[in-house]
Amino acid sequence: MRRLLPRGLLPYWQLSRQHTPLQPILDRVDGSPEVRVLSLGTGEPVVIRSFAEGDSVARLTRLLHRAYAGHAAEGRVFFASYQSVEDTAYRLGKGECWVALQAGEFVGTVTVAAPHVVPETYPAPAGSGSFWQLAVDPTFRGAGLGQRLLDVAEGRIAALGSVQVVIDTSAEAVNLVGWYRRRGYVPVGSWRWGVTNYESVVLVKDLMLGGPGR
Repeated sequence: MRRLLPRGLLPYWQLSRQHTPLQPILDRVDGSPEVRVLSLGTGEPVVIRSFAEGDSVARLTRLLHRAYAGHAAEGRVFFASYQSVEDTAYRLGKGECWVALQAGEFVGTVTVAAPHVVPETYPAPAGSGSFWQLAVDPTFRGAGLGQRLLDVAEGRIAALGSVQVVIDTSAEAVNLVGWYRRRGYVPVGSWRWGVTNYESVVLVKDLMLGGPGR
């Protein structure tokens, strides 16, 4: 079945010079094997660990679609709300992916890289790390899983040697921008990606001052 994209938006892989095959990506994305077991008051414990070769990229893609469906319903077309399995695999190959599982099912994820390569005029401090595909299953909203995944992302970026982290999100997602600002992220500029339908606000956090998860 042909995948239909929102009008005017491009597949993620078309923005790069080369579309990387799936299997080499799966061989690279398994970072630190550390396992963190959380009790979030949501039934069985939640395990956070690095993405492994046997994990399903298709299942991870479905999690991303669920997590970002609310934004799409309100008119903010985040790329994660419609990306294909191949797009997900490509994005995993650009960094180190972590997943949260409950009873073997994906309920959260985040991908990190440090330093993070950005377009030439993107308003990011040199050498900063970043994360993307931060997603929590809607049934876990308000349970603290998003904060735990943010802690993992900031901790890994610091461990990889970056002292600042830069991210961007829809300027129209007021609640989400506020969530990041309460966690020490400061707006430094704006950006427009070809795979979304909105202007992004770029936010930076100094990990040396704020510290991971502060």
